[in-house]
Amino acid sequence: MPNDDSITRRTFVGEVASTTAAFTIVPSHVLGRRHIAPSDKLSVACIGVGGMGANDVRGMGAIENIYALCDVDQKNAADSFNAFPKAKRYKDYREMLDKEGKNIDAVTVSTPDHSHAMAAIMALRAGKHVYTQKPLTRTIWEARQLSAEAARRPKQATQMGNQGHAGDGTRQIREWIEAGVIGNVHTVELWTNRPIWPQGMLRPTEMHHVPDTLDWELWLGPAQPRPYHPSYAPFNWRGYWDFGTGALGDMACHIMDACFWTLQLHYPSRVTAETSQLYPETAPKASRITYEFPAAAGRGPITVVWRDGGIVPPKPNDWTWARPWPFDSSGQLWIGDKGTMVAGTYGENPHLSDEKKNTDLMASPPPIKYPRVKSVYQEWADAIRAGSQPGSNFPGHAAPLTEMVLLGNLALKLGRVDLNPANGSFGSSVPDDLIKPEYREGWKL
Repeated sequence: MPNDDSITRRTFVGEVASTTAAFTIVPSHVLGRRHIAPSDKLSVACIGVGGMGANDVRGMGAIENIYALCDVDQKNAADSFNAFPKAKRYKDYREMLDKEGKNIDAVTVSTPDHSHAMAAIMALRAGKHVYTQKPLTRTIWEARQLSAEAARRPKQATQMGNQGHAGDGTRQIREWIEAGVIGNVHTVELWTNRPIWPQGMLRPTEMHHVPDTLDWELWLGPAQPRPYHPSYAPFNWRGYWDFGTGALGDMACHIMDACFWTLQLHYPSRVTAETSQLYPETAPKASRITYEFPAAAGRGPITVVWRDGGIVPPKPNDWTWARPWPFDSSGQLWIGDKGTMVAGTYGENPHLSDEKKNTDLMASPPPIKYPRVKSVYQEWADAIRAGSQPGSNFPGHAAPLTEMVLLGNLALKLGRVDLNPANGSFGSSVPDDLIKPEYREGWKL
C-alpha cells in the first residue's frame, strides 16, 4: 500500500500546467455557474455506504465521481449500490485502498465509530484526502493519533461530517457573539432527544445467526470478538461503548460545535456527569454533563452544560410563558450578561429569546465576517482543489472538538474528570483502557 505524502489528484484549480497533457479548468465566473469538466472530477471512494453513509455517498455523488463503494453489509448498502451501479464494490476497505489506490483521490469514512480512526488513518497514509463522519473517533487516543497523522500531511484536505460547521447559522452565531449582541457569554446550555436507540442495559446473551448479507468479522474490525446480535448492527451499535459513543457522541459534534468554535474553547478544567443508572458496556439512558472552562484571552470563564435523554435546560427569563419550551427536541441556549439566544441542532435559525430585541436585530444585523459555503461536501471538494483545508479539518477543529465530546463520555464512566486546561493532561487517575482502545490482531494501526 502506498505510504507517502504525494497528492494523487489529477489536477488542482490554479495548478500550473507543466505538460501539454495538463487539464484546463474554465473559471466558474466565465461560465456564469459552477462547472467541472467530467475529466477533472474527483474520484471518491466511500467506506460505509448505508445509513448516514448513504447521505455522504449522495452528497459527494452530486458533485464528484463515485469511483468505489465499500460496505460489510450488502443489504444495508443496497441503495447506494443501486444509485451508483458503475462504482467498484468492496467489503474490506483495506483491500480497496490497496487495489484502487492509484485510481482514488479522496475517501469518505462513514462506518460505526469504532472503525473511524483506522479507516481514516489508512486512507491518509495512502495519500488520500479524507472526510470522516462525526464523532471523528471513538476514543481520545484515536483522536490525537488521527490529528497528528493529518497534521503531517497538510496537502491532504480533511473534513469531519459535522455539517453545521459549514452552515450559515453557525457563522452567524459567531458574528453575533463577537458583536456583543447578548453581551459576555458565561453559560451555554445544550440538549438532545437522543438516545433514540437502546442504552442503559447489559450485553445481550441470546444466540443469533449472522445474516447472509453481513460479514460480521469485518463489521467488528478492530473491536474485540463477540457473537453477532441484531442489537449491534446495522444501527443500535451507538449505545455500546465498544462500538459507539452514545447520545453525546452522536449529537454533540453538531450541537457543541458553535460554542466550541465561537468561544475558542480548548480543554476544560473539570467535567462532571450526572446520569441515570450506569452499566459497564452501554451509555446511560439520560445524562447531564457540565464542562467548566477557565477564563481565557478576551473572555471570562465559560460553563457548558449538556443534557440528553429528554432532560432540557430551564426556560430563559426572557422567553415568554405562552411560547412552548423547549422550542425543539434538540438545540442550544446561549446566556450572556445582556440577554439570551437560542439556535437549532446545527446552529440553524439563531434568534434572541426576547422577541422585540430579535426583531430589531433582524432589521439591522451585524456585518458578515465569515464566508458562507454551499455545503460541507462542496467545502471539502473546494479545499481539495485549492490545496487548502476546510473549516472542520482534523487537526485544526475536528479532533479538538471530538476530544471535548469524548471527555464527557469519560466523565460518564468516572463521575468526574479533572484536567490541566493548558495541555489536557489529567489531574486524576484515568484507566488506560478508557483512553486507548485495545485492537485485536490484524487490525493494528
